[in-house]
Amino acid sequence: MRTGSEPVTARSALRMRLWLSVWGLLWAIFGTVAFTLVGRPGWAIACGALWLVITVDLSMILKHLREGPHYQPGPGIPPYRPPEERRP
Repeated sequence: MRTGSEPVTARSALRMRLWLSVWGLLWAIFGTVAFTLVGRPGWAIACGALWLVITVDLSMILKHLREGPHYQPGPGIPPYRPPEERRP
């Protein structure tokens, strides 16, 4: 719901999420390989699962970055009215 108090110059943190995901992806890959070589299959599976989650998140971040900015109403559009509360 729009209240009319949204910041005019709001920015998304997608680029920061992108670089944090890349950093996490590198550590997850390293952890999977290292724990596999050391013979710790449980930790290797945990790092592999984390690797999968990070990869899905990274793909969503890239999708949102490719979409570009979405339509945002300008200052000439009045804010939406809050819904009226109806209690029985």
